[in-house]
Amino acid sequence: METKKELRILFWMIAIFAMVFFLPLGSERLMTAIDATLDLSKWYAQEHVVMCLLPAFFIAGVIAVFISQGAVLKYFGANAKKWLSYTVAAVSGAILAVCSCTILPLFTSIYKRGAGLGPAIAFLYSGPAISILSIILTWRILGTEMGVARMIGAVLFSVVIGLIMAFIYRKEEKVKKEEQMNITVPPAKRPMSQTMFHFFILVLILVFANWGAPAVDDTSSVWYYLFTYKWHITGVLALLFAYSLIAILKIKWQWVIAGVVVTAGSAALASLFISNPKLAPLVPMVVGIASLSLMTLLDKHDPENREWTLSAWGFAKQIMPLLAIGVVTAGFLLGSTHDNTAIAGVIPNEWIAWAVGGNSLLSNFFASFTGAFMYFATLTEVPIIQGLLASGMGKGPALALLLAGPSLSLPNMLVIRGVMGTQKTIVYVTLVIIMATISGLVYGTFF
Repeated sequence: METKKELRILFWMIAIFAMVFFLPLGSERLMTAIDATLDLSKWYAQEHVVMCLLPAFFIAGVIAVFISQGAVLKYFGANAKKWLSYTVAAVSGAILAVCSCTILPLFTSIYKRGAGLGPAIAFLYSGPAISILSIILTWRILGTEMGVARMIGAVLFSVVIGLIMAFIYRKEEKVKKEEQMNITVPPAKRPMSQTMFHFFILVLILVFANWGAPAVDDTSSVWYYLFTYKWHITGVLALLFAYSLIAILKIKWQWVIAGVVVTAGSAALASLFISNPKLAPLVPMVVGIASLSLMTLLDKHDPENREWTLSAWGFAKQIMPLLAIGVVTAGFLLGSTHDNTAIAGVIPNEWIAWAVGGNSLLSNFFASFTGAFMYFATLTEVPIIQGLLASGMGKGPALALLLAGPSLSLPNMLVIRGVMGTQKTIVYVTLVIIMATISGLVYGTFF
């Protein structure tokens, strides 16, 4: 065993030395790829981290802390109505910011506590397949059609795959239902209506803060009207959020008012001294999040408030490094394409065009199959597919990769196999790949 460990160390030492020794510094393609990496990283840092990711971490924290596990499980249990359990499972991804591995503890808990196979599978697929943040990023970066197709496809996939799995293993499910014990749901700390108000205010702030400009400059459209007044709407929502902190979370009103004043002041100063309209809104967002973090961490009235921010920090530690790796990898391999900027990566465009270009059955299957075994951290699929599209990938295979990649990975498959067995895992993975392939082929035909 010790010998294997030493040989492994020797291998990596030789591999890293060889990579550095033969580094083609004079290669124009390599230098261009490095430029693309830095360009894409800077763009993501300025455009998406503060406005998208930071609010999303706090939204995920609300789910983890304020919504009890018992309250979630009651919608998936054997006593729940099927239409309700599948609906909740299918849309659960919209309120979760998890990847194909982070969803596994939740799935394992739900499945082992007696949830039906169908709803549990729907939850397993939907959790990492789609989220509010991924909808916004896909919609803003890859286009409205791709964003809508991904949202509809993920919801339908989760239900259809869950129903098929439940039908295939209907005999086992019948026995399981007969043997299942009733689950006693502990009482919630506060009315669910209050928790949902707090949650959806945060969601709406995220949505309107990232409301993009209309593709066509039509001043009469509702889209243009909302874009014009998006910061006014966001400001009103922020005041409602402040009310929620006082009335629902019981944080000292003096602290909340101080946070509102400081955040509003930072917004005024930013508008005066920062001329770039894209960078100015980042200041009040950072100040507001910092104020929220301080008042919740210092609050001694309710330990859940402190736990909320710590949970958001946990999501940040988990997701940010993986997202950074995904962005850097996408920029280096596939290039940087945004805001009329196009810098090539190290992989030739013709290779990508050959593998996943066009809209053939083979290209869609290749995208679905390879995506199923790759690991996509939350949101990393967006910059990767952005680079692939710029390098010649067809829109059909792009959607197929979006529908198969984030929900599956090799680590994900290994854990699922340990929970529900090899046969069910193979059936589940096969269904995802087949449906992603068909969906990509249909989408590519029309778009």
